[in-house]
Amino acid sequence: MANSDAPAKGLLATSIGVGLATGFYGISFGALSSAAGLDLWQTMVLSLAMFSGGSQFAFVAVAAGGSGAVAAAITSAWLLGIRNGFYAVRLAPVLKLVGLKRWIGAMVTIDESLAVAIAQEKTADQRRGFWWTGAAVYLFWNSATFLGALIGDAVGKPENWGLDAAAAAAFVGLVWPRLKERQALIVAIAAVIVATAVSPFVPAGIPVLIAGSVALIVGFTNWFASSSREVQA
Repeated sequence: MANSDAPAKGLLATSIGVGLATGFYGISFGALSSAAGLDLWQTMVLSLAMFSGGSQFAFVAVAAGGSGAVAAAITSAWLLGIRNGFYAVRLAPVLKLVGLKRWIGAMVTIDESLAVAIAQEKTADQRRGFWWTGAAVYLFWNSATFLGALIGDAVGKPENWGLDAAAAAAFVGLVWPRLKERQALIVAIAAVIVATAVSPFVPAGIPVLIAGSVALIVGFTNWFASSSREVQA
C-alpha cells in the first residue's frame, strides 16, 4: 500500500511545489498593481477572476498609462489569455468535464496545470496533476497577490528581488524533461527565436501567439517525427 501511494504523494508534492513557486511571483503582481493605481480590492478581483499571470501583468502594465489605456490593457490581456483556450483543447479528452466542473476546470487551465498534467503517463495521474496544481497555484497566487498589494511600494522594484523571473523559471523547470525529445527541442528553440525576433515590432501578447504557431505548424506537419528520439545528454 505504501508503495502504491508513493507516486501520488510525489505528484502532490510536485503540485504544491509548483503552486508555491508560482504563488511567490504573485507578490510581484500585487505590488505592481498597487503601483499602477489599483486599490487592494480591485487588485484582488482582477486576480481572482482573471487568474492568468501573463494577462494580469499585461493589464496592469498597460493600464498604468492612464484611463485612455484601458481598452489597450484589456486587448493585451485577452491576447495573452488566448493560449489557455489551446490548453483546454489539449486537456479536454483527458479531463472529460461536464457541468460545474467544466467551469471550474476552465478557471484553472493555466501553464502550470497543463505542464504537470501532460508530464504524467497515466490518465488518472494527469487528472490529479491538473486539479492539484491548478488548486495550489490558485491558492498561493491569490494569497501572495493579497500580500503584495498590501505592502505595495515597500517591495521596491520587483526585479531587484528576482520576482519577475520566478514564474518563468518554474515553467522552464516543468517543461525541461520533455525537451529530451528532438521534436520538442526544435519547437522550443524555434519558438524562442521567433518570439525574440518579433517582440520589438508587435504589441504585447502577439509574440506569444506567433511563437505558438511554430508548435502548431510542426505538430500539424509532423516534420520531425521520423527523427524524434532522445537527445543524448
